[in-house]
Amino acid sequence: MQEFSQLGRTPVLGFGRSYVCFHHAIRMLFNSPEFAFVFFPAVYLLFRFLARFKRTWMVNSLLVGASLAFYAYWMPSALILLLGSILFNYFCGLRILAATQAGNSARGWVALGVIGDLALLSVFKYAGFFAQSVNDVFGLGIPVPHIFLPIGISFFTFTQIAFLVDAAAGKVKNCHFLEYLLFVTYFPHLIAGPILHHGEMMPQFATPETYRVRGEVIAAGAALVAMGLLKKVVLSDGIQPYAALLFDHEYAAPNAIVSWMGAIAYSLQLYFDFSGYSDMAVGISLLFGVRLPFNFNSPYKSVNIVEFWRRWHISLSSFLRDYLYIALGGNRRGKARRYFNLVLTMVLGGLWHGAAWTFVVWGALHGAYLMVNHAWKAAKDGVLKPLAPLFATRGYAVLAWLVTMAAVIVAWVFFRATSVEIALGIVRGMAGANGLGSLADYGRCDYLQACVDAPAVGGLRQIGITLLLGFIAVALPNSITISKYVSERFAGVRDAMSWRAAALVGASVPICVFAVLLTSARGVSEFIYFNF
Repeated sequence: MQEFSQLGRTPVLGFGRSYVCFHHAIRMLFNSPEFAFVFFPAVYLLFRFLARFKRTWMVNSLLVGASLAFYAYWMPSALILLLGSILFNYFCGLRILAATQAGNSARGWVALGVIGDLALLSVFKYAGFFAQSVNDVFGLGIPVPHIFLPIGISFFTFTQIAFLVDAAAGKVKNCHFLEYLLFVTYFPHLIAGPILHHGEMMPQFATPETYRVRGEVIAAGAALVAMGLLKKVVLSDGIQPYAALLFDHEYAAPNAIVSWMGAIAYSLQLYFDFSGYSDMAVGISLLFGVRLPFNFNSPYKSVNIVEFWRRWHISLSSFLRDYLYIALGGNRRGKARRYFNLVLTMVLGGLWHGAAWTFVVWGALHGAYLMVNHAWKAAKDGVLKPLAPLFATRGYAVLAWLVTMAAVIVAWVFFRATSVEIALGIVRGMAGANGLGSLADYGRCDYLQACVDAPAVGGLRQIGITLLLGFIAVALPNSITISKYVSERFAGVRDAMSWRAAALVGASVPICVFAVLLTSARGVSEFIYFNF
């Protein structure tokens, strides 16, 4: 995926991406040698030592210090901003708790906190986008600010907004600063999620039992880290050149085969990249005894868009549902208002990913998909109810899956393309406007408009690899299933160093070392969602 940090690129007709400035510090990725061989082993050894004392404040202090060091290693200049955001929200949270416990209204403090969070996000993430859009629409010359984008700002902002809203709703009884600080900064999730919920996390940080790591937890954590690394380094990075052929080298007039296969390749690249990161985040956290929520549940098995959003980026879709869609009225004010709320929620969800019209279109498409999904469900339950036996057949399920995946893949084109114009050109190719083409066209350098840097990959081999990764995403067990299986197999193993736990850890470590060394040899590639 092209870096958002490329300054000086002018959006086409106001529909391109608004570029913001990323601070180019040395980055400690989960798949980097710095993290795997230095940072994590040092922190984990200290953790195991302090956990023996069964004092949560000692372990929490270590994890806070490690998390702040992890963030500062990425972006030292943004650490002050992160801490300022935490102090501001914690203060608002205390005032909200005091008001609710006294039986007074806390709306003013909630409004102050949420507006402050959104203002911070708007300045650092959207100021340049809005200025450029106004210039394009009205032909003005407003200076476009190039403001550095703090890493993880979208994630820690949403995490804290949810806390403030729930505090006002009486769902937060108390809030100790050290636990709140760890809740926001906890390094496995800080950079790219999942978006955490205080109700799931803060009780864990307050319980000494959390840090008494057991055999099944060690085993599941090690397996998830190894699986996540393989997803990222082997599968996602492996198929990335195939997607780049379509999106980065920009076919002059891509035919249907080239357009569909390139779009499918990106859909798989994004899934294995983001789910790989999420697996590693959950696995690393499990090694400390802390359970993070899973963010993916085989989304490409979905047979409708509603199901897709129950399986894809689960923490974000849950946040959008609970704190935006329901707050707007949900489905309580009639069908028209329900559809409006769906589209608005998804458009804002698109903007959450980035300041660009491509993300707006992506969100609007998913809003439209959800409208169609709900309308179709109403029709099946109403006028089409006599056809219920047909809807229960395997053939209908396959057709529903194909339609759902086609819709998702078309939307991913806008998510990935650097401008709406380029995305529309690819979609026209997918519709056959430039001919069907042949399988051999997929990856042929002479078919490209600009092929100087095109990797040496070729048609049929690419087709086979793309289809293989599609089979893995759709047919094989996912991380939730595998971790559940491992936990059940190791249930009752109280000793973290039992032979069974040690055997699985021993099998996982070489896989992790291999993946990290392979990454180091290629050059460490960032996770796509680090840009959001």
